[in-house]
Amino acid sequence: MKVKAGRTYSYDPVGWDQLDRPYGDPIPGALLIVVNLPGCPPANSMNHCHVNFAESGNFAGLVHCNSLRPQ
Repeated sequence: MKVKAGRTYSYDPVGWDQLDRPYGDPIPGALLIVVNLPGCPPANSMNHCHVNFAESGNFAGLVHCNSLRPQ
């Protein structure tokens, strides 16, 4: 699945994200915003992307794109 920076997605972790949890430890169902961070590969590189929590804007981590469901 392809994601777009700036859009909001619901987090539904797939296998790899269940084994190696993201930095911010988002819970299933959390709303996350895809971001492109300076100096980091853009969203969809190797099917991963960086995300922030939608409510607070805090960094949530690096997740697999298949773990994100459109809102």
